[in-house]
Amino acid sequence: MNSDFIKYQAQTSPYPLGMEVSHAIGSYIYDTGNKKYLDFVAGVSACTLGHQHPRVNQAIKDQLDKYSHVMVYGEYSQSPAVQYCKLLASLLPESLNKTYLVNSGTEAIEGALKLAKRTTGRSQLISCHNAYHGNTMGSMSVMGFEERKQAYRPLLPDVDFITFNNEEDLQKITTRTAAILLETIQGGAGFIQPHNNFLQKVRQRCDEVGALMIVDEIQPGFGRTGKLFGFQNYDVVPDIVVMGKGMGGGMPVGAFTASAEKMDLLTKNPKLGHITTFGGHPVIASACLATLQELTETNLMQEALEKEKLFRSLLVHPLIKEVRGKGLMLAAMTETAEITNQVILNCQDKGLILFWLLFEGCAIRITPPLTISEEEVREGCAIILNVMDEIMKKEQVV
Repeated sequence: MNSDFIKYQAQTSPYPLGMEVSHAIGSYIYDTGNKKYLDFVAGVSACTLGHQHPRVNQAIKDQLDKYSHVMVYGEYSQSPAVQYCKLLASLLPESLNKTYLVNSGTEAIEGALKLAKRTTGRSQLISCHNAYHGNTMGSMSVMGFEERKQAYRPLLPDVDFITFNNEEDLQKITTRTAAILLETIQGGAGFIQPHNNFLQKVRQRCDEVGALMIVDEIQPGFGRTGKLFGFQNYDVVPDIVVMGKGMGGGMPVGAFTASAEKMDLLTKNPKLGHITTFGGHPVIASACLATLQELTETNLMQEALEKEKLFRSLLVHPLIKEVRGKGLMLAAMTETAEITNQVILNCQDKGLILFWLLFEGCAIRITPPLTISEEEVREGCAIILNVMDEIMKKEQVV
């Protein structure tokens, strides 16, 4: 299968991991040789409830028996999408009450940027150095990593960058600024949390100059940080929230949420301000609804913080400099990218799936399903420590 994978399916890097997947259930993925791998990545934070969660699977099957795609987004009332948006509004601050459902996180970013320009009548967008918000042209324009962008210029004009957690840079937000876009916790940069009330200070500056504050919750969202959304940890209310990844329980989806007053601007002058054929797809929306219901009717979000403590207590090793992040959005930092590469690849050989971050080569991504058990946490951490011991022994021999 791997030879056909390379030959017929477009790749994103010269050396894909190439696991031949047979099936997945719970916290484990199985290859075609029936070797099982404990999953500490969850599809890069997408499989919030693990693999083949019964509630999500049943919701998908039930909806398939009723209808699938029937009309372009926004024309027909379809129960799964309506129920989902209503439940989401009940869980968000009062000013965040209307949701536009799309197909992915990057499309949600595109919609949010358009909404900010439409709301303010301004053109300037501000993002952060080392930010990642997706890979379509608008999203790439607000990516704060030039190496990944230079081959695709020209991109959107009038985009400027600040440094995350740098308060002096907030003066760059002016009456020219349509919006500032920030990840609640910087993902690709190394799971960097805001410090010294940084997000609150961004909010204050936006209020002073009439700019919008957009928070990207594509990775932190849906319980991963102990709250439904990461911004809820920092006592701040943004103007627009962007979400994706974990909201669909492993299904492809994205959304952006704002006030009804702002969102309704996309319907006029001009109408069809943002359109999508498959956004709000009833099967996908059913999976989203089941995922959100499971998160809010159980203790999984609160348990993410207890599991974080367990990870931090176990991941103590001379090769680990620190563990960054919050909840089950963690990164174990090593001294060098070479060590990180060895750990990730050797752990896969031993049946543990880890992964990299986009821009921080020393980081080992640890973003397991929220449903992971304490026993599985201990199992995976033991493999990491064992691999690190082996790396240290080899270095001592050399």
